Formats: sequence, C-alpha cells, structure tokens
Amino acid sequence: MSDVTLKGMTWSHPRGYDPMVACSGLWKQETGVTIEWDKRSLQDFESFPIEDLARAYDLIVIDHPHVGQITAENCLAPLDVVGREAERAALAAGSVGRSYPSYNWQGRQWAFPIDTAAQVQAWRSDMLHAAPANWAEVLDLARQGRVLLPLRPPHSLMMFYTLAGNLGRPAVEEPGDHINPDMGGRVFEMMREIAAPACLGMDPIDVLEEMASSGTRIACAPLVYGYVSYAIAGFRSSRLAFADIPSAGDAGAVGSALGGTGIAVSAFSKAKKAAIDFAYWVASGEVQRGPYASAGGQPGHAAAWDDAAVNAAAGNFYIDTRATLEAAWVRPRHDGYMAFQQAASDRINLGLTEKHDAGRVVADLNRLFVKSFPTPGAATGGA
Repeated sequence: MSDVTLKGMTWSHPRGYDPMVACSGLWKQETGVTIEWDKRSLQDFESFPIEDLARAYDLIVIDHPHVGQITAENCLAPLDVVGREAERAALAAGSVGRSYPSYNWQGRQWAFPIDTAAQVQAWRSDMLHAAPANWAEVLDLARQGRVLLPLRPPHSLMMFYTLAGNLGRPAVEEPGDHINPDMGGRVFEMMREIAAPACLGMDPIDVLEEMASSGTRIACAPLVYGYVSYAIAGFRSSRLAFADIPSAGDAGAVGSALGGTGIAVSAFSKAKKAAIDFAYWVASGEVQRGPYASAGGQPGHAAAWDDAAVNAAAGNFYIDTRATLEAAWVRPRHDGYMAFQQAASDRINLGLTEKHDAGRVVADLNRLFVKSFPTPGAATGGA
C-alpha cells in the first residue's frame, strides 16, 4: 500500500486537526499509506455541499445529525464490513454515552466516534470555590455579570434541547410536537431570563476564549460544548475547569445535547479499504488514549476517558464531565434535520431579541420540525 495517498477533511480547530495529522504520521510509518488533511471552519462544514466533500475526499469527519442527509445522498460507505465484527464490538463497548450508536442509521454504521462532546459546564476554579450545582446558583452568578452562554446558531437550539432534557421532557424525533408546548415555554423563559444580548453572537470558542483571558469577570459558562484544549495548562493564560451541567430539575446531569465527531469514508473513494482500515485504527481505544489524546484531541473512546494520564494532562476534564456525557441526548438525524437546526436556532434568537411570546416561539419550532421531514410522517430510521 505504500503508493496509496488518501485525502481527508476535518474541522479547523487544533482539537480537530492536530490529532488527525499526528495519527496519520504514525499510520504512514506503520502502513506506508499517506493521508493529507484539509480543514474547514465549523460554519463551512454545515453549509458546504456534502456530495462535493465526498467526491473530493476519502475520509470525512462528520457529526451525527448529518447522517440522515449524507446517507440519503449516497455519499458514505458503510463501515460495518464483513470480518471485522470483533473490532466493531470493541468500539461499541468503548462508546462514551451514545456516541457510537449515534452514527448508526437505518441498520448500518456510517462513522466511528473519534471525538465525544456534549454541553457541559466551564468554570474558573480561581474565581469560584466550586462549579454551580443548580440553576439557581447559575442565576445568582448571572445577576452579578459573571456568566456567558454561547447562543450563536446552532447553540441556542442546543441550550433549548439541553434544558428541556434536563427538566425531564426531551424533544422527540417523530413529526408532531417535537417540543412539549408547556415545557418548551418554560425553557424559553429560562433562556430569556439569563441571555445577555452579547451571547447571541457567541459560539463556544468565543465564550471559552473570554473566560480564559486575563482580567475577565466571567466565572461560569453553565451550558457550553466542552473543549479539552482549555483544560490543558499553558493553552491560554488561565486554565479552565470543567464540570457536569448544573441541574435545572431534580434528575441530575441528564439531557445534554450530544456533540462530537465521527470518522466516515466517502462512497466515492477509489481506496475504500485503505480508508476504512484507518478509520478502524484511529477510533480504537489504544490510539484514542495514546497519540490521539496526546496530540490535543478530545477522544471518543472510553479507554481515553478512563485513563489516569489522559485526565491528569487535562485537569480531570473527562472524569469531571463523564456523567453528563453518559446521560446525553442524541439529536434527530433524519434528512432535513440540519436545515431545521439552523432555522430553529434563528427563530429562538429572533424571539429572544424581539421579546416574542414563548408559546408563539415554541409553536413555530414545532411547525418547522414537521416541515423538515421529506414526506409527512416519514420514519426517522434511527439506530
């Protein structure tokens, strides 16, 4: 295979790019296969035509809500190939929460998790004696001007989902009342109470950068996708701590909207076997807790999340957020969800900006969700 060169596409953050380059270097030493990685911003990832990416690259890093769209467009090669059942069983056993099954769609496995994330809590241990344990404590800090939330789309919808799930009424995947009207109204009012105008233009990196800066007053981001980079000493001037989400209800750290990424193989690749071999290898527990983590990645395998050395290097990022990840909620994945995610986020932000009635906002979200299905009542085809 020494003459094989693969092309890969990942997202343009050190957490997404650096470990793929590092691991690919080791893979070349082991197999002779070269993998060249390009990167795009998260925003580009969500707007760039998937088929164009699949035709240009052998390996693509995706997130699970894309699965329905990508497979409907016949852009991915399934990874559940014959003869590798034991390897897949090991990957499934190493799933952090529902990361592994989140890439299973209509009975096939379309990607393997290489990065696991959910909305967790970021806090400054030099400013607070402990992370807020409940929403009342978060509101106390917010009234002091010490809280930031990322509400730039799609993160406003992710906060909405997380709060609904944490309060015991997670959104449902089937067409109809995606969001319970009463619970949805309560959640929107909770968001209205805490959302500062500046938050509407901020994504998680914006929030974490502000928190990690010198001279900031921000001590807590109660619902933000975890970025292990900020938990590593020396990444920024101040090191952030991470914790499970504060409880808005009485069920603990449940309901967070699952994120992260998976490694997928293009259906158009002329070297599918070589690409699939790399996908199995880079998602394995040994690689995830070794070179992937040490290169700044945020692994998707429990072997890394359980590893003492990996946790020590990251201020116990993994141990301290694990309960949230294990109880995280998987977003819808049908073909049409990604457009809904953008439209719903925009609707929430408009409602917050223009002070719309909560019931009207929730009704619009449910109407948009029904419209997101290709045909009325189409099956979701989940894992």
